[in-house]
Amino acid sequence: MQLHGLIHQFPKEVKILIVAFIIVLSFGFYGGLRFVSSTTAMSTTGVETHYLGNEEDEDAEIMKFKKSEREILTVVHNHMLSLSVIFFLLSLILAVTSINKKLKYFLMIEPFLSIVLTFGGIYFLWKGITWFKYIVILSGSLMSFSFIVATTSILYQLLFHQKVKK
Repeated sequence: MQLHGLIHQFPKEVKILIVAFIIVLSFGFYGGLRFVSSTTAMSTTGVETHYLGNEEDEDAEIMKFKKSEREILTVVHNHMLSLSVIFFLLSLILAVTSINKKLKYFLMIEPFLSIVLTFGGIYFLWKGITWFKYIVILSGSLMSFSFIVATTSILYQLLFHQKVKK
């Protein structure tokens, strides 16, 4: 069974549903990125401070405390589950596009590796292995890049790619 390029043949109603899904999903994803930006300043120091606290810094504008084990496990658990579902659904839609096969495979598999590295990295950072903050930043950035390219590719395929006439 070959699925290559079938998105062009979907009924208009299904295409509209997918476009609506991608738009709402993107609002949620970018809202999450905005939250990460406001809590960590998208920096390694900010990531470390967000999870490990800054109690020793008497000059800190905002006092932050190390997350409890319950808090950290909740963050890791919730994000790994929800992002896995999000990227699984995106991958299913991406599978029926006609984008470059190598790019498609990358966009379908990479986010799952980044989910493990980002949230596993947050856990190990919390456990005191502070160099994991670099893994968290790198893998989180790569996951976001994959989301942007995947959603843009899907929307392009739905809105601008013409059906091939036989």
